[in-house]
Formats: sequence, structure tokens, C-alpha cells
Amino acid sequence: MARMTMIEAIRDAMDVKMGQDQKVVVFGEDVGYFGGVFRCTHGLQKKYGKDRCFDAPINESAIVGAGIGMATYGMRPCIEIQFADYVLPAYDQIVSEAARMRHRSNGEFTCPMVIRMPTGGGIFGGQTHSQSPEAIFTHVSGLKTVIPSNPYDAKGLLIAAIEDDDPVIFLEPKRLYNGPFDGHHELAVTPWSKHEMGEVPEGHYTVPIGKANVVEKGSDVTILAYGTMVYVAQAAAREQGIDAEIIDLRSLLPLDLDTIVKSVEKTGRCVVVHEATLTSGFGAELAALVQQHCFYSLEAPVKRVAGWDTPYPHAQEWDYFPGPKRVGKALKATLEAK
Repeated sequence: MARMTMIEAIRDAMDVKMGQDQKVVVFGEDVGYFGGVFRCTHGLQKKYGKDRCFDAPINESAIVGAGIGMATYGMRPCIEIQFADYVLPAYDQIVSEAARMRHRSNGEFTCPMVIRMPTGGGIFGGQTHSQSPEAIFTHVSGLKTVIPSNPYDAKGLLIAAIEDDDPVIFLEPKRLYNGPFDGHHELAVTPWSKHEMGEVPEGHYTVPIGKANVVEKGSDVTILAYGTMVYVAQAAAREQGIDAEIIDLRSLLPLDLDTIVKSVEKTGRCVVVHEATLTSGFGAELAALVQQHCFYSLEAPVKRVAGWDTPYPHAQEWDYFPGPKRVGKALKATLEAK
């Protein structure tokens, strides 16, 4: 089985679907000749031509709007927004058009499109290249929101997203593109070539949207995480000597609530970790759901560890980034609570 980076796995997913289905097209800023700012689309234009993989103007609203038109008329566009921070000019198109298409047409039309976006920090991108905007999409009925944490899931989830008949927001943690990252920025990064989740099958396979993955089984506390924070959670639990059950949500909407409830009912404690700002972040929804469905099993309040309620700083990157130290502190406090 081949070993791939997340970049290669994402490219392979698009390659598989473009080879299978002439209706799949890829476009966005610099994705054609240049192959994308992170090279996720490298070689696709050369292989499939300028009609199937092409560059778009620097206009996110137009990129998404064109994709909606294509999807409504039977195409399956997989478009790229160069950084998730830049999606806001297209938010009206996503919310008012793409997400509502099935409902407003009484099922006559659907909008089978994927909007890919690099997300998150940890690369010294500053306030305009480091944001994690997942919560603004999970608030919108009609959208699906997916965040892979490894190459295997990235390929399988992207293929599933391209095949889905409704719009999918596909957020790619850029800090994971070339290897897992546990928050210890001072240490050398382990490449995906040396990690088991770097093994990616050839050809077509899918990872179901809406199904979480229990990456570590444990009995002391449940940690809910996604994207980069999966590895931060693993490092924090390991360093604190805590037997944590770590769940990689993979999909925020639809959400695998059954897996979450089963775990929290077993451990009686829950810590939610995400990189986005704390206030109104997706962690608040997770905490509310755990409280609602697991109230009589909880032995301590649900804790959240997240980014601070400030713009993402450049100079203080690692003070903002929820690293193993902060997550470990929350784990200890949860276990000590009575």
C-alpha cells in the first residue's frame, strides 16, 4: 500500500473521481497551471485539460457562484478557496444559494459541490491565514462540514464528498498536510511516510461522512477533537499519564452523536478541544449535546480548550495555539473535579 502525504491523498481523490466521472471539474485560484498554493491540484490540468481543471479570477463569490450554477445543471465541481480565511466574500452564495437549493426547489434541484479550504494555524500565517471558521458552516442547514486528520481519511472523505448530492464544506488542516502535529513546535515533525495513517489504498474507496473514529480507547475521560487537535489530544493524554478515550469527529455535520454518547457514558467525563476561538465555537455545541444526552453519566462539568477570543496572532502563535500543556491542564482539572 502506498504512503502519501495529505496533499497527495487529496490530489489522488480528485484524480480518481475525475477519471471516473466526466462531470467532475476542479477550479479555483491558481489550481490549474500552478497546481494550487499547497500543490494539492498539481498535475491535474496537464492530465485532464483546461476544461476540467482551470484557474479562476481572484473572486471567491464568483468561484462559488459559478460552482453552484454548474452543480445545479448536473456537474460535480470540486472548487478550492485558497485559504479558509478568504471564504467570507462567498458566504452569501454558500448560505443563500448552495445550502438552500434542495429545499427551495422542493427537491427538483440539488447542489452536488465540494468547497475545499486549507484551515487552521501553526504555520505562522498570522491573522488572515490561520483562522478556523468551521462553526459558521455548521450553523447552516443544508451544508455538510468535514475535517480530516490524516491522509487515509482525507482521500476517503473527499471521494465521499464529491459523490454526495449536497454541498460539502471540506476543511483541510494545513498544519497536517505533510505530517501529524502534536503541538510540540520545537520538535522535528514526523512525516506521513512514517505514520500508519499515511498508508492510503489505491483507487476508489470512501470514508462515510457522519461517522467518527475512536483513535484511542480509554476509561478516564473522553476527548472530542478533530483535525490537528487529535494529535494534540493524544500528546496531552500521554504526557499526563491519563487513560483517555480520544474521538476524532471527522465530520461535524452530520455529527456521530451515538459514538460520543457511548464514550461519555463509559468515562463520565469529557473535554472538548478545537483550535478555533472559544466563544460560539463548535465546542459549545458539543458541550451542550454532551450535557443534554449524558447528564446522568457526567461526574464533572464538560471542559473546553480552544483558541483565545482574539485575532490569530503572528508573534504569539504558540500562546494562542491550544497545545498539549493547556489540554493536559484541562484533563487534570476534569479528573480532579468532584
